[in-house]
Amino acid sequence: MSAFSGRIALITGAASGIGAACARWLAERGIGELVLVDIDSDGLAALELPCPARRHVGDVADEAFWNGIEAGLGRLDHAIINAGIADGCPIVTQDFAQWRRMQAVNLDGAFLALRACLRAMVKGNGERSVVLTSSVAGIKPLANTSAYGTTKAAIAHLAKVAALEHSADGIRINAVAPGRVETPIWTKTAQFRAMIEEHGSPEKAMAALVAQVSTAERVAQPEDMAAQIGFLLSDAAWTITGDILVTDCGFRA
Repeated sequence: MSAFSGRIALITGAASGIGAACARWLAERGIGELVLVDIDSDGLAALELPCPARRHVGDVADEAFWNGIEAGLGRLDHAIINAGIADGCPIVTQDFAQWRRMQAVNLDGAFLALRACLRAMVKGNGERSVVLTSSVAGIKPLANTSAYGTTKAAIAHLAKVAALEHSADGIRINAVAPGRVETPIWTKTAQFRAMIEEHGSPEKAMAALVAQVSTAERVAQPEDMAAQIGFLLSDAAWTITGDILVTDCGFRA
């Protein structure tokens, strides 16, 4: 329970879903302090944790926002680069402004967060690790995910490049590529709202969504992802860096 005792971890997208689950997971295992980042001020404020937490509200795609966070970071042991948005449509109907927004939040935001975290980490010593949230849509082709899947493929590669650059510093960097997880990133999209209308309820829509891409009988929960991300962050995973953990319940294209 004290595996992370005295350490400091930063989490982006911490107000809900996988990010919030990771914050609770780390807090339950004795993390010394959390640095929480999200644009959702209400969700961030509502997150109750049994540990000290610095909360930063802002757009992860804003370089000035990250410059401010970086200036106050000091020591940093772990980071979970998780913030993102999602939606889906065919390429021929993809709105360019939405394409650009997806690139900004998912990819620019991941780069800016990773850069700030690594600049703090290289000044430290001991076990240090980073996990970025990619997606199975960035590993395997999935129709109607051109914008989202492209950003997630780039994040997976970014993790590998960063791991290579910082292996000599003793900083491990990996990514996870979840399949469908029951989080607001999907349940608030126009695509999911259309599926609710088609199938008659959110529960039936989620079951249909899972059936499209998985052999599992239930959808993964944020807590499932938090446990896997937590393992990759932990000292138990000291041999793992530059890898992508595909955790997709048996995705089938």
